[in-house]
Amino acid sequence: MNINSLPLVGKMIVGVSISLVIFSIFVLNSIASFLFPAYYFYVILAIIAFLVFYFIDFEVLEIFSTHLYLFSIMLLLLPIIFGQVTRGAVRWVEFGGYTLQPSEIAKPFLFLFASVQIAKIKKLSIKRVIFVLAMLFLPLILIFFQPSLGVTIITLIGFLGALFGRGIPVKQFVFLLAILVILLPVFWLILAPYQKGRITAFLNPWLDPLGQGYNSIQSMISVASGGIFGRGLGKGVQTQLAFLPERHTDFIFAAIGEELGFIGSFAVLILFSVFFWLILRVQSIVKQISRKCFASCVFVSLFAQTSVHIGMNLGLLPVTGLPLPLVSAGGSALLGTSIILGILMSSIRK
Repeated sequence: MNINSLPLVGKMIVGVSISLVIFSIFVLNSIASFLFPAYYFYVILAIIAFLVFYFIDFEVLEIFSTHLYLFSIMLLLLPIIFGQVTRGAVRWVEFGGYTLQPSEIAKPFLFLFASVQIAKIKKLSIKRVIFVLAMLFLPLILIFFQPSLGVTIITLIGFLGALFGRGIPVKQFVFLLAILVILLPVFWLILAPYQKGRITAFLNPWLDPLGQGYNSIQSMISVASGGIFGRGLGKGVQTQLAFLPERHTDFIFAAIGEELGFIGSFAVLILFSVFFWLILRVQSIVKQISRKCFASCVFVSLFAQTSVHIGMNLGLLPVTGLPLPLVSAGGSALLGTSIILGILMSSIRK
């Protein structure tokens, strides 16, 4: 990789991303050693994916954005045809002993397509914005009914981020927001029972401490028990004795809090703060509208995902099953994020 072709902000994003992945490997080796050495395969694959999309000119990606959109639809259909049921959901497809979550791989291409289509609109109007969003409705439906509520929400937030990058007028944004609020009751009706249970359990997890509220309670206990300096890697009671569920994916921030304490958690927050500030810098320096839209997609979606993950680990938000970008175990999520970053770096490559 010729990193000299990147401006300083790009080099810093790559550096922070690598730091988060290395930090992740150390933590995962402590709390979920059974993932290795297989997880290294996903790390290598993510690096390759980043390099591939980094070296493709952004103009070329724009030209083929519609083809990539159609490819995303095909990816999202794979679980319906070949998917395996895991914990009541059909989100994963198995390839030679490795599993892949197509919705995570499709997300970068959907963001690219949304950015290009919104950038093409010469004069923003509600009618034209709704038309573009209607084109993105199909992949959202396919993701939602896997079911994957968390990925659906983050993908939708990413689409809205593209509108911010385009500079949607306040009146139009308020109108779209009002539509979403009106549709909330309908949205509630189509939620699966376990999804409704997660929301109600968030309001008071102690009403069902061994059922719907269990995950939130164990997560909060893990964070609180870490104190300032933590119990030490490999010494966490909640994590090592598996009281904390999904400690390597959905609740890795809580696991970090227990084993590395406030210091370790704060270090993660600092890295992510720098990471997001740098992405905002990219959004401010690129000139083309499509690139601004894509950078906004990346910032809004990854910031929302990180905030929701940390919020649910602290008991401040309902459990949604979203991984912490670049830190949680999950080959598909790591691969998808690497593709997103590769495209983003391509947009600022000299």
